[in-house]
Amino acid sequence: MAQDNMGKGLLIGFLTGSIVGSVIALLYAPKSGKELRGDIKIKSDEFIDDAETYLEEAKHKANQLINDGKKKSERLVTDAKVKVDALLDEAELILKNAKDKAGVAFEGSKDKFTKETDKLRNAVKAGIDSYKSEKEA
Repeated sequence: MAQDNMGKGLLIGFLTGSIVGSVIALLYAPKSGKELRGDIKIKSDEFIDDAETYLEEAKHKANQLINDGKKKSERLVTDAKVKVDALLDEAELILKNAKDKAGVAFEGSKDKFTKETDKLRNAVKAGIDSYKSEKEA
């Protein structure tokens, strides 16, 4: 970027110096007014052509920079999408594993709860049967 600014400044300085030098040379040259005006017109046309060439080159370089920037940003977006997809896949795997572990733990707890419930039910039934048999006796 600094080289572009230095090159731009150098070119502008060169063009300015050329214009000033040409005008001074023309003013001090022993020519008639008509010849002087013709020479000034020729030199001004040359400088305009040089400036147009410089502008075209600048436009071309700007377009290249823009295209390079677009390519880099597209590459970054693509890389980001790949990384996000990988993270989502990993998150889904972790969630699936957690669900599986929770399901296994739930099944184990459910079986234990059913066994304890059956024991309690049998104990209550035995207590009721004892009560009834004591009441009848």
